[in-house]
Amino acid sequence: MGSNEMTGSGAGILAAQDIRELAASGAISTARPFDADQIQPASLDLRLGARAYRVRASFLPGPDLSVEAKVRALTLHEIDLTEGSVLETGCVYVVPLMEILALPTDVSASANPKSSTGRLDVFTRVICDQARAFDTIAAGYRGPLWLEISPRTFPVKVRAGSRLSQIRFRRGDARLSDAELVEVHARETIVSGGDAVIQGGLALSIDLEGTAPFAGGTGNLVGYRAKRHTGVVDVDRKAALDVLDFWEPIVRRGEQKALILDPDEFYILVSREAVHVPPDYAAEMVPFDPLVGEFRVHYAGFFDPGFGHAGVGGAGARAVLEVRSHEVPFILDHGQTIGRLVYERMRRRPDCLYGETGSSYQAQGLKLSKHFRA
Repeated sequence: MGSNEMTGSGAGILAAQDIRELAASGAISTARPFDADQIQPASLDLRLGARAYRVRASFLPGPDLSVEAKVRALTLHEIDLTEGSVLETGCVYVVPLMEILALPTDVSASANPKSSTGRLDVFTRVICDQARAFDTIAAGYRGPLWLEISPRTFPVKVRAGSRLSQIRFRRGDARLSDAELVEVHARETIVSGGDAVIQGGLALSIDLEGTAPFAGGTGNLVGYRAKRHTGVVDVDRKAALDVLDFWEPIVRRGEQKALILDPDEFYILVSREAVHVPPDYAAEMVPFDPLVGEFRVHYAGFFDPGFGHAGVGGAGARAVLEVRSHEVPFILDHGQTIGRLVYERMRRRPDCLYGETGSSYQAQGLKLSKHFRA
């Protein structure tokens, strides 16, 4: 593969083997070799560098400036991440990433928080030089990547090499039309446990009925509300924390199937539908239209090929939803539409599907991030 254009034909999301080819060609470079599990079926985890910069405010560099130049102008202080450091809630940090791009002219990219990052209410966005938008990297981009980090609820400990965000590479426009998505559903069954409402993607609704009895009392568990003024979450430690130290369980009692969202509180809820991403496709959660209510699913997210796939322990998996209300209290009712999945074609089938080598979230129901003990 040359440095200016990708060989082979066909539009689509680049698979793991394509990402390895990009790295081999010099389109992705890094001072430290990739971690063994850093390349995902349809994305690449991005690693924090050794320094973080506490800045006065979030920013975009615009067409005439580099991120580094804006960071120099806005930095309040610099933090060494070599041995790890705590990032406080309510602050904005910018960190150079280890990965540097020199993309072919026909390959663009987009970024999103990793699932575990969103479930901790840590707001992250990738920024590149001359960017006019977050999390968007134009075809042919050559330069560094930076990550804006703003913990919203829990203080978090991070270190050089921590992976909070991921990047997905694409060639051309691979998004499925609604008509094409209907055909895929007829063939592959991309949703179960609810109607396949396909309009601008696959609509997802909220489950406020609950299926599992709450172990701590009567009623069904339907979600979690984050506590404030908690301890620190180390983003690199799995199953290290007690759920009740950080979360208040939300339990449905009686016949009421509704939840009042309090302004600026953070909730973990789950979709009523079990979704499936077949091996030849990838999906992305997109923000829901705010005109239908004063709430939003706070983070978009990538769903890799094989998510919920029966061949790798799936047979459908719920979509975990990070939800926040804005300005006014808002009532969610069971079955209310709350998000949608957009599907795209893979350029080729990944050589390893989601969940084949183990995953914290395959076949998931209502599930907190991997940092909390079950």
